[in-house]
Amino acid sequence: MGFSLTGSHVIFFIAAMIAAGIVSGVFVAVSVDVSNSLSDRGDRVSQQLNTDFEIINDPNNIPTSGSDYIFYMKNLGGEKLITSNETFQVFIDGDIIAFADYNFSDSSIQPSEYTSLYVEDSLAAGDHTLRVVGPMAVEDEFTFEI
Repeated sequence: MGFSLTGSHVIFFIAAMIAAGIVSGVFVAVSVDVSNSLSDRGDRVSQQLNTDFEIINDPNNIPTSGSDYIFYMKNLGGEKLITSNETFQVFIDGDIIAFADYNFSDSSIQPSEYTSLYVEDSLAAGDHTLRVVGPMAVEDEFTFEI
Protein backbone atom coordinates (compact mmCIF):
# COMPACT_ATOMS: atom_id res chain seq x y z
CA MET A 1 0.00 0.00 0.00
CA GLY A 2 1.20 3.39 -0.91
CA PHE A 3 1.09 6.71 0.83
CA SER A 4 -2.48 7.98 0.66
CA LEU A 5 -3.85 11.44 -0.05
CA THR A 6 -4.77 11.84 3.62
CA GLY A 7 -1.17 11.28 4.68
CA SER A 8 0.01 14.06 2.32
CA HIS A 9 -2.59 16.42 3.72
CA VAL A 10 -1.50 15.66 7.29
CA ILE A 11 2.15 16.38 6.45
CA PHE A 12 1.26 19.67 4.70
CA PHE A 13 -0.99 20.65 7.62
CA ILE A 14 1.78 20.03 10.17
CA ALA A 15 4.30 21.95 8.03
CA ALA A 16 1.86 24.86 7.69
CA MET A 17 1.30 24.95 11.47
CA ILE A 18 5.07 25.01 12.12
CA ALA A 19 5.59 27.81 9.59
CA ALA A 20 2.67 29.81 11.03
CA GLY A 21 4.08 29.38 14.54
CA ILE A 22 7.50 30.63 13.46
CA VAL A 23 6.05 33.64 11.61
CA SER A 24 3.76 34.57 14.51
CA GLY A 25 6.69 34.27 16.95
CA VAL A 26 8.74 36.68 14.85
CA PHE A 27 5.81 39.14 14.64
CA VAL A 28 5.27 38.99 18.41
CA ALA A 29 8.97 39.63 19.10
CA VAL A 30 9.09 42.58 16.68
CA SER A 31 5.86 44.02 18.10
CA VAL A 32 7.18 43.83 21.67
CA ASP A 33 10.45 45.49 20.59
CA VAL A 34 8.63 48.35 18.84
CA SER A 35 6.30 48.79 21.83
CA ASN A 36 9.22 48.98 24.27
CA SER A 37 11.08 51.45 22.05
CA LEU A 38 8.05 53.73 21.78
CA SER A 39 7.50 53.55 25.54
CA ASP A 40 11.14 54.48 26.25
CA ARG A 41 11.02 57.35 23.77
CA GLY A 42 7.79 58.60 25.31
CA ASP A 43 9.43 58.59 28.75
CA ARG A 44 12.41 60.57 27.42
CA VAL A 45 10.16 63.13 25.71
CA SER A 46 8.09 63.49 28.89
CA GLN A 47 11.24 64.03 30.95
CA GLN A 48 12.55 66.57 28.43
CA LEU A 49 9.25 68.47 28.52
CA ASN A 50 9.44 68.55 32.34
CA THR A 51 12.99 69.94 32.20
CA ASP A 52 13.07 73.64 31.40
CA PHE A 53 14.86 76.67 32.78
CA GLU A 54 15.46 80.30 31.87
CA ILE A 55 18.02 83.01 32.65
CA ILE A 56 16.01 85.88 34.18
CA ASN A 57 18.58 88.70 34.56
CA ASP A 58 18.22 92.26 33.37
CA PRO A 59 20.39 92.14 30.22
CA ASN A 60 21.66 95.70 30.78
CA ASN A 61 22.62 95.27 34.44
CA ILE A 62 24.54 92.08 35.27
CA PRO A 63 25.42 91.95 38.99
CA THR A 64 28.91 91.00 40.08
CA SER A 65 30.48 89.54 43.18
CA GLY A 66 34.23 90.05 43.14
CA SER A 67 35.39 88.68 39.77
CA ASP A 68 32.19 86.65 39.24
CA TYR A 69 29.20 87.63 37.16
CA ILE A 70 25.90 86.53 38.70
CA PHE A 71 23.12 85.14 36.53
CA TYR A 72 19.75 84.10 37.92
CA MET A 73 18.30 80.88 36.58
CA LYS A 74 14.67 79.88 37.16
CA ASN A 75 13.34 76.32 36.92
CA LEU A 76 10.31 76.45 34.60
CA GLY A 77 9.89 72.68 34.37
CA GLY A 78 7.85 70.28 36.43
CA GLU A 79 10.77 68.41 38.03
CA LYS A 80 13.57 69.30 40.42
CA LEU A 81 16.81 70.29 38.63
CA ILE A 82 20.16 69.16 40.00
CA THR A 83 22.46 72.16 39.53
CA SER A 84 26.07 71.09 39.32
CA ASN A 85 28.97 71.39 36.92
CA GLU A 86 28.25 67.81 35.85
CA THR A 87 24.66 68.49 34.78
CA PHE A 88 25.13 71.96 33.23
CA GLN A 89 27.58 73.34 30.67
CA VAL A 90 28.14 77.10 30.35
CA PHE A 91 29.26 78.94 27.22
CA ILE A 92 29.99 82.65 26.80
CA ASP A 93 30.24 83.94 23.24
CA GLY A 94 30.50 80.35 22.02
CA ASP A 95 33.49 79.49 24.24
CA ILE A 96 33.02 76.79 26.87
CA ILE A 97 33.67 77.88 30.44
CA ALA A 98 35.87 75.51 32.46
CA PHE A 99 34.19 73.57 35.29
CA ALA A 100 36.31 75.43 37.86
CA ASP A 101 35.13 78.83 36.58
CA TYR A 102 31.41 78.52 37.34
CA ASN A 103 29.23 77.25 40.16
CA PHE A 104 25.67 77.44 41.45
CA SER A 105 24.49 78.80 44.79
CA ASP A 106 22.22 75.76 45.32
CA SER A 107 22.73 72.06 44.60
CA SER A 108 19.18 71.74 43.24
CA ILE A 109 16.13 73.87 42.49
CA GLN A 110 12.48 72.89 42.74
CA PRO A 111 9.94 73.92 40.07
CA SER A 112 9.28 77.70 40.03
CA GLU A 113 12.34 78.41 42.20
CA TYR A 114 15.57 80.05 41.10
CA THR A 115 19.28 79.83 41.82
CA SER A 116 22.31 81.99 41.17
CA LEU A 117 24.92 80.98 38.63
CA TYR A 118 28.34 82.47 39.36
CA VAL A 119 30.60 82.71 36.31
CA GLU A 120 34.21 83.77 36.68
CA ASP A 121 35.33 85.44 33.48
CA SER A 122 36.88 88.71 32.40
CA LEU A 123 34.68 90.12 29.67
CA ALA A 124 35.34 93.17 27.56
CA ALA A 125 32.71 95.90 27.42
CA GLY A 126 29.98 95.22 24.86
CA ASP A 127 27.37 92.62 24.00
CA HIS A 128 27.87 88.99 24.99
CA THR A 129 25.85 85.78 24.79
CA LEU A 130 25.53 83.32 27.65
CA ARG A 131 24.33 79.83 26.74
CA VAL A 132 23.53 77.30 29.44
CA VAL A 133 22.97 73.67 28.43
CA GLY A 134 21.34 71.47 31.04
CA PRO A 135 19.99 67.95 31.45
CA MET A 136 18.27 66.32 28.46
CA ALA A 137 20.11 68.87 26.23
CA VAL A 138 17.66 71.60 27.23
CA GLU A 139 19.28 75.00 26.80
CA ASP A 140 18.69 78.71 27.24
CA GLU A 141 20.51 81.54 25.53
CA PHE A 142 20.75 84.99 27.05
CA THR A 143 22.23 88.11 25.43
CA PHE A 144 23.57 90.72 27.82
CA GLU A 145 25.71 93.84 27.90
CA ILE A 146 28.74 94.66 30.08
